[in-house]
Order: sequence, then structure tokens, then C-alpha cells
Amino acid sequence: MSESHRRRPRWSMWLLSLMTAVGLGLGTVPAHASPSMPPLPRDAMAAVGQVGPAIVDIDAKLGYQSAVGAGTGIVISPSVVLTNNHVVAGATDLTVRSIGNGQTFPATVIGFDRNHDIAVLQLAGGGLQPANIGNSDTVRVGEPIVSMGNAGGVGGTPSAVDGRVAALNQTVSASDALTGSTETLNGLIQVDAGIRPGDSGGPTVNAANQVIGMNTAASENYHLGRGQGFAIPINEAMAIAGQIQGRGGSPTVHIGPTAFLGVGVNDANAGAGAVVRQVIPTGPAAGAGLTPGDVITSVNGQPVNSATALTNILDQHHPGENVTVGLESRTVNVTLADGPPG
Repeated sequence: MSESHRRRPRWSMWLLSLMTAVGLGLGTVPAHASPSMPPLPRDAMAAVGQVGPAIVDIDAKLGYQSAVGAGTGIVISPSVVLTNNHVVAGATDLTVRSIGNGQTFPATVIGFDRNHDIAVLQLAGGGLQPANIGNSDTVRVGEPIVSMGNAGGVGGTPSAVDGRVAALNQTVSASDALTGSTETLNGLIQVDAGIRPGDSGGPTVNAANQVIGMNTAASENYHLGRGQGFAIPINEAMAIAGQIQGRGGSPTVHIGPTAFLGVGVNDANAGAGAVVRQVIPTGPAAGAGLTPGDVITSVNGQPVNSATALTNILDQHHPGENVTVGLESRTVNVTLADGPPG
């Protein structure tokens, strides 16, 4: 590992779906960033005119959490949309609204990669204009960009903020207040554009209006107008999207419906399992007799040492499968249901 790599800071950020809240604050500015350099002139609204027709607004209902959310998506084929996993995670209903033609479509999740914060949606309709996808391998520090999205969840004409590429290959730890989850993402493009809640899944474009990144996280001072934003390089996002569309599952990519146990869990003390804090009354766990306070220690013999471990194990299963859930004092058989994605 090089000295420059060891010194690269890890930023504490917040995810950009509308349901998120401020994380732990902003880290030290990297030595090779240029936060004080004024941005090159870009006509952000002209960029919207070019790219807007390939953007969609995403509305999510999270029935089990009694919440709603809003985000953004990028059209990658006439009926397929690329977005962040955290935009759709937990959604019991998804609606996509095209900026290009104003049409609204129900959407389902083809698959997702939680580790890389990628999800791909299939629309119940088509005819949308795909985005002009660029090459994120050619992005350079200092070049002008425009970042777009559904800021504030208001819908309609996308919000757009201009700026510069401030740094490459950044690591972000970002938190989501609704779920309490934290995710760490690597290899991100950092921009000095004040992207905001609701912009998650939206495009960051270059001077040629080509998509070179997908917005995913921002610093807590976005409201000052020139915050720090972070985007997943579009080459990485499209590679994972291609794998999902090809139905190519992997240890990080889940394809198809999501297996649902019907519990909310926290980590047990000293890695001793996952403590059940909530049981969905209509879910499989309730039917099998699980109650708050139970500690899940295994699924089909695979040890569960944390809440994340339980999620990762369930990702390997699909609705309709029967699994044996090990608890501290007993085991129960559960038939997994069809649950929300992510």
C-alpha cells in the first residue's frame, strides 16, 4: 500500500435519499482536492435540458417502517433504471416518474448490490430516453461537472448544481437515520457541488453532458451551497447493472425477490447473534413464534454473529424457501416470504 493511499481520509457523510440525516461530520480535506478553486462556468440548466429526459424521480413507500422516501434514477434502457440501493431498500411500493414525458410507472427491483449501493429497476412500461453514458476512467481532478437530481423530493424539473471534480478514489462512511445503518463505499468521485437529499441516484455529468457518476452521499454542509458530494463512478455502476440485468448473482449481488423473515434486529453483545427488536405481525417469524428479545444465532447452520450477518445470509435465499432458524434456546422452521428489496 502506498503512502498516499494510507493517508487518504475516510469521510463521514450522509446518504442522499430524502429519508436520511446528518452523520458524524466532515473529515480532513484531501491534499489533492481543490476546494478553494472557483468552478469553471457551466450552464447547469442547459445541462438539464440535455440530460433531464434521461432522469426519473423515484417515490418509495416503506410500509413496514411507516415511512416514505424519494430519490432519483438514471434511465439506462427504455424500461430500465439505475439508482442507489439505499433509495429502494425497504420499499414495499415503488413508483417512477419520467422527466422526459411525465409518465408514471410502477417499478420492481430486478436486483441490487448492497455493498456497492447499486440497484436496477424494471418499469411497467417503456419508451424512455436512455442517458448518454460517459467513461469515468477518463475523469480528472479540476474538470467541470453538473450534478442533478430530485432535491427535496419535489419532483419535476431536476435540480442542478455546477462544480468541479475535487478528488478521485475516495472512501465514504455514510449513515441513514431511518434504518440506523452505515455503509462504507470506496473509489468514489468527490465533487465540490452542493448536492442534497433526494439527489441519490441522480447523474453527475461532464462538460459533454455525459454521465460520469451517480450521486450517492454528501457532507452535512450541503445547505451552505458548496458542500462536498460523492458519486459512484459510472463504469463501476454500469458493470454491476450489467451483471444484474444478466441475472448474474454473486456474493454481493442479489437477483430477484428478496427473502423476508419479518424481523428487525440489532447486534447482540460480543458478537453473540442478532437480537430481535421487532416482529412484523404478518411475517413468517411471527408465525414461527419469534418474539422481541429472542437472539438469532444461526440460519441453516450458518452462524449469525451480527445483524449484518443475518442480512447477508438471507440474501443467499429466496421467498418460499424453508430455513431453520437457530435461537439461543431452541430452533424453529420458517418459510421465507417475499419482502422489500435492499
